[in-house]
Amino acid sequence: MAEKACRHCLRILEGNSCPICGTSDLAEEWNGLVIILDPERSEIAKKLGVDIPDKFALKVR
Repeated sequence: MAEKACRHCLRILEGNSCPICGTSDLAEEWNGLVIILDPERSEIAKKLGVDIPDKFALKVR
């Protein structure tokens, strides 16, 4: 199964719904990958509005 990105929280996942925000509004086309390990200390996580460690897309179409 191909990885998809949530259009709302940008999380990259496999499946049909996002476990973070609960939406099923997912995109198969996305660009860029950032892995957040420590969201409290990450400047990128702050810019993306991320507060949990995981994989996230930088751009979702």
